[in-house]
Amino acid sequence: MTFTETRASAISADTSHLPQILREALAPATDLASAQAFTRHLAHTHYENFSVVTVLVPKGLRQDFCNIYAFCRIADDLGDELGDRQLSSEWLVRFADRTRAAYNGDHTNNVFLALSDTIRRHDIPIHPFLDLIDAFEQDQRSTRYETFDQVVDYCRRSADPVGRLVLYLCGYRDAERQSLSDKICTALQLANFWQDVRRDIEYRDRIYLPRESMARFNVTERQLLEKRCDDNYRNLIRFEVDRTEAFFQEGDALLPTLRPAVRAQISLFSRGGRAVLESIRRQNYDTLTHRPALTKWQKGRLLFSAMLGKFLPGGSH
Repeated sequence: MTFTETRASAISADTSHLPQILREALAPATDLASAQAFTRHLAHTHYENFSVVTVLVPKGLRQDFCNIYAFCRIADDLGDELGDRQLSSEWLVRFADRTRAAYNGDHTNNVFLALSDTIRRHDIPIHPFLDLIDAFEQDQRSTRYETFDQVVDYCRRSADPVGRLVLYLCGYRDAERQSLSDKICTALQLANFWQDVRRDIEYRDRIYLPRESMARFNVTERQLLEKRCDDNYRNLIRFEVDRTEAFFQEGDALLPTLRPAVRAQISLFSRGGRAVLESIRRQNYDTLTHRPALTKWQKGRLLFSAMLGKFLPGGSH
């Protein structure tokens, strides 16, 4: 089989064995309106710590946010929801091929038909999308990390591209804002890691806590598997939470540089991540026996606080 035939086979691979949401995402699209309706449905119904698309997003960008989210969600699900690392790796390679094909005008399925309209209107380069897929491919090969720098490098591809895509939607392309956005997105990813230590090891056999940190605080992998929270574990999570907060603080300089129409939504992401850290603190850094999460009331308070910053004169960023 030639390279061209192999690539064509990968792009047209049978999806019948995939979960329903993935089959729908990769199904041939009938028209742009139907494809956009699918991405809106996905953005508003899939589980997240806090809403991806809120009333704070300018109306003209809401569909674009949904289209970007759908791509990220499907790539993530191909990495996490198939139950077979080899199969996930194969499908992520296909998804990368489909991404490249979409940039060459071949965008006949739901996700890419909707996304291609966003890419065209906002002149978005391909590399953030490929970086995301690369991170999810890495999850199939690497389940443990020796150093914090290695975890941050993973975040560079698993989280930072999302912030850069949002900046493209909002009309910002400069390196300074992208760098500040990277700080916020890395912090959001790290907060999720410390929130989900138990879930990651129990359901994915993944540990994002760096081995160097675990050794420093005398926490073992067996302890994580046995879900034994002690002072060593609490001190470890406190250490990681504190340096995650430092990333948020570095990223704070981004918000004053954004126009009010988009500042509130981006502020909500940062506030939500910090609220997760605060939830971890409130339960004394025990993320092994109980997963910290935001209640509906907390989410509503975050949204209300962000709305104050958008709509009231002198409101906070």
